[in-house]
Amino acid sequence: MTSDGKGEASLVGWLDRQYAVAARNLTLGVSATHLVKERPPFRQRIVPRLGSVVASAVMGAYDPDPDYFFHWFRDSALVMDALRILVADGTRPAADAGHLRDYIRFSLGLRGLTGAAVLARGDPKQGVDPDFVQHVRSEADLRGVAGDRIWGEVRVNPDGTLDTLNWSRPQHDGSALQALTLLRCLEAGVLEPDVRDEAAALLRIDLDFVLAHHAEPSFEIWEDSLGHDYYTGVVQCAALRRGAEWLEARGDAETAKRCRGASAALAAAADGHWRPEAGAYASLLPAASGVPDRDLDIAVILGVLHAGLSSEPHSVLDPKAQATLAALEDLFAGLFPINAERPAPALGRYREDRYYGGGAWYIATLAAAEFHYRLAAALAGGTEFALTADNHRFVARVLGAEPPQADDLGSRRLAAAFIARGDAFLATVQVFTPADGALSEQFDRATGAQTSAKHLGWSYAGFITAVQARRQASSGL
Repeated sequence: MTSDGKGEASLVGWLDRQYAVAARNLTLGVSATHLVKERPPFRQRIVPRLGSVVASAVMGAYDPDPDYFFHWFRDSALVMDALRILVADGTRPAADAGHLRDYIRFSLGLRGLTGAAVLARGDPKQGVDPDFVQHVRSEADLRGVAGDRIWGEVRVNPDGTLDTLNWSRPQHDGSALQALTLLRCLEAGVLEPDVRDEAAALLRIDLDFVLAHHAEPSFEIWEDSLGHDYYTGVVQCAALRRGAEWLEARGDAETAKRCRGASAALAAAADGHWRPEAGAYASLLPAASGVPDRDLDIAVILGVLHAGLSSEPHSVLDPKAQATLAALEDLFAGLFPINAERPAPALGRYREDRYYGGGAWYIATLAAAEFHYRLAAALAGGTEFALTADNHRFVARVLGAEPPQADDLGSRRLAAAFIARGDAFLATVQVFTPADGALSEQFDRATGAQTSAKHLGWSYAGFITAVQARRQASSGL
């Protein structure tokens, strides 16, 4: 917690207010059937369907706001997972479980989407502004969308049609994240009784896709490079591990066995991302030879959090994951002018990032807070903490001094220190959040002004999960 009671009270008051704002704004892009997106150069008019999740409901066409008016599989799963939390804790009414129902039905409705069907309706380049034709997918690319390949599409239009614009494909994290969200919804009992069978059907589709394609390279979380991505691998590992338990409970021991085998292979592959010389997990192992790895990247921490594994490795208890976060803090503390003399730095994605100026991201800084809270909750629950050469710097920073011998750490003392460190990151987020509580995608590395997509659903989801983690950690002390 913060060093003085007044400061802590001020932060808690803001967190309560901001939580209410985030709970309200999270659903701005959910079932946004009242909105119409026009893309005149592409002859497109998109009206969202019930259950779709628009990544940002604020219209943009890179003028300067980006065009995020798509149903991203990744973002939608994370938004729905946060909505599950809000329904479970009573912040949103039980009737909002209807959004989860509509999301499941929208997702099931995407089965059978094919590129061949799009081409049968005519050339998607026909009538497109000549200056924009280069952004339309080729016939060969579209014909590749067949069978289960729809689930590697990254995104679809929120009206339930195939996205015909060029993008980084395939991406294989969406089905894993959706599977984890569905498993949590089923376990929490927030789904209406008549929706549970539909959720189970969608979960089967997701697990089958991950089983079939987990060994293949795909584009990483930031949609820049093709390779074997730590984030994708660790969420796939968790989905298959938890999915195996669910399948076994339903009597499908054979598929459960296959899930466990694939999950073990993914965990071993994630182990291979460790770079001792960098003291961090490398985010991406490229598919092409001669291309350098991407080392320090907040995607590793996001992967650990979204996977939610309960024990090391590749959980918040993993000393190597803790070392990775410490290295990221060092990187951005020196890289961003807004971090001068700041107790907990605002974090970005990776060193070379230049997207919209490569600023600090709300989801990145919130992830650092959530990581510390989840560690505190684990310790408060009786889990032992391992002090190693890898995480020595991480622990020293949290304690503000050289850590004592492992036997003398004291779990309650360490848990309280982790909560205080998480609070420091949320205090940084508070500084760069406007009075109305609106969260964009980024804030400028030099000025702190908000940039990129406005009202990003993922930013609100990241805030909600961070505060939930804080509440769990605090209740255990």
